[in-house]
Amino acid sequence: METLDEKTFEELIEARDLKSLREGLMTLEPLDIAILLEATSEERLALAFRLLPKELAVEVFDDFDSATQYRLLESLANRAVSQLLEAMSPDDRAELLEEVPATVARRLLGLLSPEQRQITLHLLGYDEGTAGREMTPYFVDLHSDMTVSQAMERIRHLSVHREMIYECYVIDAERHLTGTVSLKDLVLANPGRKVADIMRLNPKRVSTHSDREEAARVLRENRLLAVPVVDSEDRLVGIITQDDVADIMEEEVTEDIYRFGAVPGTERGYFTTRIVSVARRRISWLLLLLVANTGTASIIAAQEELLAEVLLLAVFIPLLIDAGGNIGSQSATVVIRGLATGEIRPRRALWIIGREVSVGLVLGLLLSLAVLVWAYWLGRDSQVSLVVALTLLLVATLATAVGSALPLLLRLVKVDPALVSAPFITTVMDIAGVILYFVIAQIILFS
Repeated sequence: METLDEKTFEELIEARDLKSLREGLMTLEPLDIAILLEATSEERLALAFRLLPKELAVEVFDDFDSATQYRLLESLANRAVSQLLEAMSPDDRAELLEEVPATVARRLLGLLSPEQRQITLHLLGYDEGTAGREMTPYFVDLHSDMTVSQAMERIRHLSVHREMIYECYVIDAERHLTGTVSLKDLVLANPGRKVADIMRLNPKRVSTHSDREEAARVLRENRLLAVPVVDSEDRLVGIITQDDVADIMEEEVTEDIYRFGAVPGTERGYFTTRIVSVARRRISWLLLLLVANTGTASIIAAQEELLAEVLLLAVFIPLLIDAGGNIGSQSATVVIRGLATGEIRPRRALWIIGREVSVGLVLGLLLSLAVLVWAYWLGRDSQVSLVVALTLLLVATLATAVGSALPLLLRLVKVDPALVSAPFITTVMDIAGVILYFVIAQIILFS
């Protein structure tokens, strides 16, 4: 059968040709199935989803957006929901229960087996955004006194129910993490050797209360297949895999982008949230920025006499304040991204700020030379042209200093650097820009 498209899908649903529909769905990748089913009605969504084999159904469900997951859970019978939840990985299940309404979450918890309910509640007990919330408690654990042969037998026994078997974790009798050993090393080793002889000691790890971004950084920088997660007594309680880290990084990047635009994120996705809720979340930032921008208006109003005497000065105010906001936002963007990827270390803060200020100085020189010529051509006033050019030079330099220093300062005090939003930097530079402009104008024009 040819690859199933949206038109064929609708035709098969209408004809109730479920056999052909199932065959068509099986030709698609899980993500393609998810995209196809997200666009259909609730009744057709449930009908098509029931046709999928259990393992494929779990993968497709993971690829649904949160709104579609919620729609599907509402339409499926309790038994089908129970089977789906039981087959999900504990960390994905905990994330799902966090996103649905409380009444739905209680219903879903009631459908789980006692063992899986306990595991899920344990993960939900950790704060949102921590490694404990993101980890899976299913991993391959070995003891150092095992032989390689015994270790291989344990891996074969556990592999059916483990998400990742290529890295194994060596623990002692109290479950303290003592080392790691790869499946490759075990396969290549003599069957009679002890695991202690080939394991790597003191592996990188994170605490259950560590920020999930820290777990992602540890995995990325050390090129690990998974990050072991330990409790306060250094006992191994879970791992965070590469797949989990990919999801974490996508969510964190999305969250940072929203914050940098001064748009608060939502648990269920920005574009699936009601318009009233979105407006309520955004209005607080906008009101704050509106109040702050009155400072710029007040400064300009206080210079009424100066502007009346040299009206040409008013023409260049938008140019200067926009330039400051744009340049400062650029610097903040590269610094925030560098901190997120680990390219920028906080201990190099002064060097980073100095480098950005140097960039701002070069940009300011180039822009001021261009505006010097343009301002003179526009107003035929050499003194006003000089005021505009000097102000732009200082604004560009100051904007890079502010844009690069604020994210580093927030990181130093353990606050998310993404809180330095572009509108916030623009507002700061608006006020600073007009102050510099009128100070320089007073000095050059009336000294």
